[in-house]
Amino acid sequence: MKARQLFLLSIILLAACAPASTATPQPEIKSTATPEATATETAVAIEDSAPTPRPTLAPGEWMSLPVVPEATDTAREIYARGLALGRDPNHFSKVGDCQTNTGFYLVDFDNAGAYSLGEYAYLQDTIDYYEGSFSRTSLAMRDGYNVAAILTPLRADPKQCEKSENPIACEFRLHNPSVAIISLETNFNGRPADDYGKYMRQIIEYSIEQGVVPILATKGDNIEGDHSINAEIAEIAVEYDIPLWNFWAALQSLPNQGHDTDLNDGFHLSFSRNFFDKPKNMLSGWPWRNLTALQALDAVRRGVSGE
Repeated sequence: MKARQLFLLSIILLAACAPASTATPQPEIKSTATPEATATETAVAIEDSAPTPRPTLAPGEWMSLPVVPEATDTAREIYARGLALGRDPNHFSKVGDCQTNTGFYLVDFDNAGAYSLGEYAYLQDTIDYYEGSFSRTSLAMRDGYNVAAILTPLRADPKQCEKSENPIACEFRLHNPSVAIISLETNFNGRPADDYGKYMRQIIEYSIEQGVVPILATKGDNIEGDHSINAEIAEIAVEYDIPLWNFWAALQSLPNQGHDTDLNDGFHLSFSRNFFDKPKNMLSGWPWRNLTALQALDAVRRGVSGE
C-alpha cells in the first residue's frame, strides 16, 4: 500500500475512534508536526516518513479532467470526521493569494441583486447553505501569499491569530469550516513545481487531519511556461483522492483564455459582473471563476452530505 494511502487510512481510523464533540476543534498537526513548526520543518517530517509517490496521471492528462469535481469517497470520510470533531457544515473557507483576496471572488453571492444565476438557478441552494462564507475575509488569504506562507506563523494576522498559529490553522480555528477551497497560484520565482507540491501536500494533509474537505483548484495561468504547477496540483488531487476544481479548463474557450487583454500579463482575469444570464458577461474570466467555484462547492456539498 502506498504511503499516502496509509496516511489517509490512519485518518479514517482516527475518525472511527474519535468521540463526537460540539466544541470548536483546536488546530494541530498530529502525524507530521505541530502548528508551531515552520513549513520547512513540517516538510522534512513528511519527506522522512514517506517516499515520493509515483505519478498517477499521464503527461497532459490533467488538461482533460472535468471542471467541476465529484465528491470522492475520501472527501466523504473527511467530512464525516469533521462533523465528529464539531466542524460547521454551513461554513467554508477560502485559502489563497491575490486572486482569492479580492472583492471579485465569490463575495457577490452574499449580496442579493449582485448576481443572477440564469440557467444555473439550482446553485441558489448552495448560496443559501453557505451564507456568510462567501464575503468573509479569510485569514488564510492575502496578497503575496504562496504555498509556504500559508504554513508560516510569521505570515499570520497578529491581531487575530495566536502567536504559534500559521494562517490556515488560524482560519480553521476561528471560522471552523467543513470545506476549504484552496487556490494558490503564486509560486516561488524560479522554483520548480516539486517545491510547490512539497508545501501544498502539507496544506492538504493538515486540512484532512482537521476534518476539513479540501477542494483543490488549478490555476488559470501558465506563467511558468510548461504547465508544471497545474500538473502538480492535479497529481496531488488524484494522489489524495480529493476534489479537483479544474478552473484552467473552464477558461480555454474564452477570448484570450479569460485573461485581461489590456494588462496582457497572462495572469489577471478579464472582468465582468456575475450575471450568468448575460452572454457578453460570460466572455470574461471572472464570471467563470465564480460560477465554476460555486459549482464545485455545490457538487461537493451534495456529494458529502449524501444528496
